[in-house]
Amino acid sequence: MPVSSPPRVVVLIGVLVTGLGFVVGAVGGARVLLARQAATARRLIGKPLGERAPDADRVWKKSYGDPLDLLVLGDSIAAGLGAERRKDTLGGRLARGLARSLQRSVRLRTAAVVGSESSALAGQLEALPSDYAPDLAVIVVGGNDVTHRVPVATSAGHLEAAIAQLRERGAEVVVGTCPDLGALRPVPQPLRSLGSRMSRQLAAAQAAAAVRSGAHAVSLAHVVGPFFITNPEEMFSLDRFHPSALGYKRTAKALLPSMLTALGERDEVPFGHRPPAS
Repeated sequence: MPVSSPPRVVVLIGVLVTGLGFVVGAVGGARVLLARQAATARRLIGKPLGERAPDADRVWKKSYGDPLDLLVLGDSIAAGLGAERRKDTLGGRLARGLARSLQRSVRLRTAAVVGSESSALAGQLEALPSDYAPDLAVIVVGGNDVTHRVPVATSAGHLEAAIAQLRERGAEVVVGTCPDLGALRPVPQPLRSLGSRMSRQLAAAQAAAAVRSGAHAVSLAHVVGPFFITNPEEMFSLDRFHPSALGYKRTAKALLPSMLTALGERDEVPFGHRPPAS
């Protein structure tokens, strides 16, 4: 999303007002209430962070040697927007956690682009060198699909196609499904509940597509979502939409078990994690 565009939470509010308008179009009072809620939320939302996250691409824990190649694709969360230091981005957190668990260096490449919808995954893959073959790829995408009202089946189809391409490159794949947009406190009720329902529908479709395609799926709404709901001041960054350093730490911790399982380093699948179909 360009810097000149309104903050993504404001876009979400507009989308949800439109969505609820279809449901309660005959009730003029409800529309007035929703419009007032949207105006209130806009006043509460912080300034956007821009469109660049810290560059975390490097070899982490070089002293361990024999680097494993980790690729991160998706949207602004995958890119690490909201973190102030590269080690606090999602990619930085994942690389460090994986290196410590495996006692092996991790070479991180971040292809994620701020503002991306699932349709952008194809372009992120096309931008990679043709001979690049990551050992493991992590995809986190979906929030922009919800705010831009992309049909669930269309979003899931783009994700499935990206997974297929990654598998052709020889990569194991882990998908962090769409976060629960109901955690966005600046969005008042009933708008927040509608956002939650829409994001959970997409997350379910993403999980099914991932498992069907041979990838591991992690329900971020179940595994890490409660932390964002109960501790929003700590888990969100200044824009009150993207994760803070602590938010990324929790998100990486939620993804790491499935990453290790995908690499054959762990057998059990924790709650909220779905292995590929056998």
